Amino acid sequence: YGGHIMNRKAFDRINYGLFLVGAALDGRFQGCVVNSLHQVTSTNPIKFSLTLSKSNETFKAVEAAGSFAATVLSKDTPKERIDLFGYKSGRVVDKFEGLPVETDGAGNPYLRDYALSRISCRVVEKLDLGNYMLYIAEVTEAEVLGDGPALTVDDYKNGGGATPAAATVYRTLEPNVGWRCTVCGYVAERETLPDGYQCPICRANKDKFVKV
Repeated sequence: YGGHIMNRKAFDRINYGLFLVGAALDGRFQGCVVNSLHQVTSTNPIKFSLTLSKSNETFKAVEAAGSFAATVLSKDTPKERIDLFGYKSGRVVDKFEGLPVETDGAGNPYLRDYALSRISCRVVEKLDLGNYMLYIAEVTEAEVLGDGPALTVDDYKNGGGATPAAATVYRTLEPNVGWRCTVCGYVAERETLPDGYQCPICRANKDKFVKV
């Protein structure tokens, strides 16, 4: 960088909302928590941008469906809900199982509980960003579901939650301070992994982890 300063902690000063994004793939519901949903136009057609990790099953579902449903999470969303949709992989578990799931007009899943509003979108453009895909999508449905403050990344982190690495795009671990499970995407925030270590989410062995 030619002597220019590049301190990743500068990005941590930016706060983001947290959203639950869902899409249907081959009749199965996929969903994940993101902080990468943003309104980018205010006149019709209203458009949002969404960035998803290509390692995420929800990415595959949005690619196939060409649409998605997103809910604005309320500040009182339990940590267990964030952990479920932020850490666990749709390859391993049906995240919506046992929850009061509903679908929008395109068949994409969403949850009304702990949601302030829902926004359904149809993908109209996309930009390949390497490990991520950036979507530009037009709003097709929008509904207010509740009142109160929205959940933010700072709220979640200040409550003791570790940011889900595969789910949130902009909050990444400092280099060389973690290990990522190549099976489900879970990140262990530690310097070393002890012998016999297993992923707490999918039970993959230590040899399935890579340094991040």
